[in-house]
Amino acid sequence: MDYFYAMLLFAVSSSVTPGPNNLMVMASGVNLGVRRSLPLLTGICLGFTLMLLLVSFGFYRLFIIFPVLQVGLKLIGCLYLLYLSWLIASSHREVSSDRENQPFGFIKGLLFQWVNAKAWIVAVGAIAAFTGGQDAGMTPQLLLASVFLVVSFPCVGVWLLFGTVLEKWLDNDVRRRGFNVAMGSLLALSVLPVLRELITMEFTHG
Repeated sequence: MDYFYAMLLFAVSSSVTPGPNNLMVMASGVNLGVRRSLPLLTGICLGFTLMLLLVSFGFYRLFIIFPVLQVGLKLIGCLYLLYLSWLIASSHREVSSDRENQPFGFIKGLLFQWVNAKAWIVAVGAIAAFTGGQDAGMTPQLLLASVFLVVSFPCVGVWLLFGTVLEKWLDNDVRRRGFNVAMGSLLALSVLPVLRELITMEFTHG
């Protein structure tokens, strides 16, 4: 039982703390509201659970065998994060019902986990701490994924609700624009640790 509570505490703390996923959801809540942000929230929660399962069943070994894949994925992730940062920072206050004006959705939330540095750190850390190695069978992996799936919806959803609360305060163009620029900048700053790691790897192997 202590093992389960430790897993639950890890899932809650890693899911509710600030990160690219939560910043995206909060910005979407401010600009699009709860209903139009639910596909993004669902994509993030299901996407991380799927990634956690695949990594726990050996997907990460591909990166050990082919290190260039890891470098390439990190580069793609950095570029995609910067692109999302620009989308958030340049979002207008007016929200159209046209789907073309909605920058995020289920598929983007689902696929974003594979280029999200925090998601990788959490996934690898959780697997190392709670799956018990290859001899433990599939039960720990399935339990871990189930816990994260259940926990992630309310933990990430809190940020969505926070965004909708802020929407009432950000009731003019100046405040809304300032918020979007701030969120886009914070999301862009989350790229720095990954870039620092890539530069360090380049100098190490150079």
